[in-house]
Amino acid sequence: MPEPSATPQRRILIIDDDRGFLAYLESYARRCCPDLDVLTCDSPVQGLAAIRADLELLLLDLEMPGIDGFKMLGYAVAKGLSKNRIIILSGRDADYLHQLFPMGSCLAVLNKHEVRQKEVLDMIFRALQRKYGAENNENPD
Repeated sequence: MPEPSATPQRRILIIDDDRGFLAYLESYARRCCPDLDVLTCDSPVQGLAAIRADLELLLLDLEMPGIDGFKMLGYAVAKGLSKNRIIILSGRDADYLHQLFPMGSCLAVLNKHEVRQKEVLDMIFRALQRKYGAENNENPD
């Protein structure tokens, strides 16, 4: 009898050069989405190597040395990752960010420090966990 196929790894990748914020966001994502792997990179160069078309979600810091969020977004899309799976994070004002990234450029553009912006991230994490948590419950090991 053939072995059942392994469930593909579902991954969230977070790229941010602010190590404190990166650690916070990694911990938060792991709590919200325990059925997904959470990978982090504090270097944009390392982040480029980790970007894959099959990521469930990519969170990118806009302001990073050398390779900023604009370039990373373009690279991720060129690698085949859907724009609808990419969130841009920044300390800048949300209105300014929405001017930089018009609707359709990515899934969301969020200010890292505004509580109301965090609610959007919560909603996205809950949707991912519902989707993949239910999938894992249907196919127990």
